[in-house]
Amino acid sequence: MKTLSYSILWVVGLLNANAAFAAAECKSYPKEEWAAEDTLKEAMQAEGYTIKKFKIDGNCYEIYGRNKEGKKVEIYFDMKTLAIVKAIGLKD
Repeated sequence: MKTLSYSILWVVGLLNANAAFAAAECKSYPKEEWAAEDTLKEAMQAEGYTIKKFKIDGNCYEIYGRNKEGKKVEIYFDMKTLAIVKAIGLKD
């Protein structure tokens, strides 16, 4: 019985840990209203960012890369306005 209780606590702990890294909540738009991916990529590179990975995550554009100081970042953008919805500095 103790093993089951510890297992449940361990799973609950994992779920809570994953909630901290949950994706951003972005507004949904019809695809024809999305800003071009290249527009965002070019703007980020002009600001000194290096993009390692660019993807669509739910209703957000998401990039993984490095900022102009060389620090790892994960940033979520609104697909229509390209406004930053959530930004996370990652440990190297």
